[in-house]
Amino acid sequence: MTKRALRIALVAGETSGDQLGAALIGALRERAPGCEIRGACGPLMRAAGCEPLADAHELAVMGLVEVLSHLPRLLRLRRRLRDEFLAWRPDVFIGIDAPEFNLGLAAQLHRAGLATVQYVSPQVWAWREGRVRGIGRACDLVLCLLPFEPAFYAHHAVPARFVGHPLADQIPLDVDRGAARRALGIEETSTVVALLPGSRKGEVTRLGPEFIAAALALAATSPGVVFIAPMASPAVRALFEQQCAAAGFERVRLLDGQARMALQAADAALVASGTASLEALLCRCPMVIAYRLSAMTAFLLRALRMVRLKYFALPNLLAGEPLVPEFFQEAATGPQMAAALQQQLRNAEHRRMLEARFRSIHVTLRQDGAARAADAVLGLIAASRRDGPSA
Repeated sequence: MTKRALRIALVAGETSGDQLGAALIGALRERAPGCEIRGACGPLMRAAGCEPLADAHELAVMGLVEVLSHLPRLLRLRRRLRDEFLAWRPDVFIGIDAPEFNLGLAAQLHRAGLATVQYVSPQVWAWREGRVRGIGRACDLVLCLLPFEPAFYAHHAVPARFVGHPLADQIPLDVDRGAARRALGIEETSTVVALLPGSRKGEVTRLGPEFIAAALALAATSPGVVFIAPMASPAVRALFEQQCAAAGFERVRLLDGQARMALQAADAALVASGTASLEALLCRCPMVIAYRLSAMTAFLLRALRMVRLKYFALPNLLAGEPLVPEFFQEAATGPQMAAALQQQLRNAEHRRMLEARFRSIHVTLRQDGAARAADAVLGLIAASRRDGPSA
């Protein structure tokens, strides 16, 4: 009897999940060339060979309160994917980020006897620590992008492995800022600020006007600054264009994608918290980071004391100290962020220190992450085949 090809089910959430998924698919196909891969994916994963059952951007919802209006749609999508995966019987299900969606799906598939993996740990070490018990019941393995996460899971007897971050592998240790500027048609002597208000419309709705206000305030004191804004999708671009027009902000050049090129070209960046802040670190770009949720979500987080960390920005979490300014909720105002950007641009000694610290973190995260993740997944499949279906 001919042995069937490996079957791998993937569900990725939004742009960052699509990037991680594409790198993982590439590494899996190197090791198991005939493997069949299908699931919820974005354009990069489709190009890497994932058969699409849904679009990754369908999962792009953030916040405790915001998700409620999307809940019926998300539950229908999860049921559909569950049914398709149970009929297909993949050798493993891998949820990439999007833990609110993926962990519930993983739990259902795990109860049905499928091996399950969560790729990108939810921030259970930061808030709602009790969720780790549910992760342990839903997943056979957690693949961690950050070096301090496996120790947390080991304390709770949940199998976890640090695989490094694929972005750290994709971005060179030495950034050629001049080449990035030439590629974008920017004078090498210009002072360049990149604006990255988020990859989701909800983020841009909350942060876009304040990012524009910060840029206008900075432009008033530094007339020669060149502003560039890489947009994650056509929908985000349309929204940000409307916000710029409403504020009369004409001095910004919008880019379709090209976030990495923009960060490599920039002297400083104003960035929405998340993967973009890590990308800025890896591109050696000094930054100011902002995070805004709906007022109700922020109130609940504070009232219920659900957040236990001193910092929310990835560069500061990785460094264990406030390397870069971070502004949460009502503190994320145009004037405050403009002042912080001004400091990032003017303080040469601070910029040299950031360069050294960013490089050190980059080296730590540079672990050939997609390959390590693929090896861990294939090892789990082999163990599952030896031991039989999960209980």
